[in-house]
Amino acid sequence: MRVLLEVILMALELYKWVMLAMIVMSWLIAFNIVNTRNQVVDAIWRILLTLTEPVLKPIRRFMPRMQIDLSPIILFFAIYIVQQVISRYIYPAMPF
Repeated sequence: MRVLLEVILMALELYKWVMLAMIVMSWLIAFNIVNTRNQVVDAIWRILLTLTEPVLKPIRRFMPRMQIDLSPIILFFAIYIVQQVISRYIYPAMPF
């Protein structure tokens, strides 16, 4: 069971990095540093959106419309809370 918790913790950590890459990429596109007409940039952007949008879309439904999209920050907090609950409460209670 501990192995499963370790895999979940690693997957959550990996997803945080994917979210961070999506945030940085969106800034680079917004400030016109990279262009989505480039096929490599477009492919990376589509992959990042495919991985993050299914999770971010439900969060956006509950948030008021703002100029800044705060849904990734809320997702970071949610991932952090889940990681802390697993590592502080569930993981120590598991038998070896």
